[in-house]
Amino acid sequence: MKDAAYIHGTGTAEQERLALLNRMTNKPFLDFLRPGESDRILEVGSGLGILTSLVAERAVRGMVCGVEYSGEQLSARARSSMRHLRFAQADAHALPFADESFDVVYCRYLLEHVREPLRVLSEIRRVLRRGGRALVQDNDITIIVFDPELPRFETLWRKFARLQSLIGGDATIGKKLFSLFKRTGFREIELSVQPEIHHSGKESFRPWVENLIGIVRGGAAGLRQHGLADDEEITESISELEGFVERHDASTIFYWNRAIGVK
Repeated sequence: MKDAAYIHGTGTAEQERLALLNRMTNKPFLDFLRPGESDRILEVGSGLGILTSLVAERAVRGMVCGVEYSGEQLSARARSSMRHLRFAQADAHALPFADESFDVVYCRYLLEHVREPLRVLSEIRRVLRRGGRALVQDNDITIIVFDPELPRFETLWRKFARLQSLIGGDATIGKKLFSLFKRTGFREIELSVQPEIHHSGKESFRPWVENLIGIVRGGAAGLRQHGLADDEEITESISELEGFVERHDASTIFYWNRAIGVK
């Protein structure tokens, strides 16, 4: 099955943005994941493989596998000499593993991009052993605030949600994780958030805003193609963010939605 188009593209600039995002968000996600030393673990949508490699460093007596749909992302993934870590190209809607192959299966920043999230979660549940854990972290991009407000960027940001729908994804899927897990048949479901709180004077402030700028640049072609924004709107939004990051009184808050369930 062909997946939804990836809204951000897979070029060099996008790979650099993803690497930056990984550096900012991997540690709290690892704390959420709590991989065991002997766990058999699968990451669905492993991208550049940065997080997968960190998980493998913790599951030293287990086995870790990352599956990724994009050949470009796979070819750019971090190299590793760890024998218990491997990667494969596969569609999240049809995972190439037998039933009950893993103790832990997780995906991050994936469900917003797929055409059938319920089918993906069903595949995740299928390859989990009885009592195994499924963990998901994803977006609801509407949950973001700025002080001072950024009217041009915030208007464009809402258009990203529309673009995601047009190309087969869901930019607000993070708020739907509980119902998706229930419908898939998981039990002991728990919801939580991973906050992103960044302000002037904090080391993470500039990288976080630069990540947003990278998202605008990466999605600009799609916005233009679907008639959602023109060059002027895109340029003004980037300029607004560039001015925001130079302020001494600026702050922004966002959070990732997370869910964990047991088979």
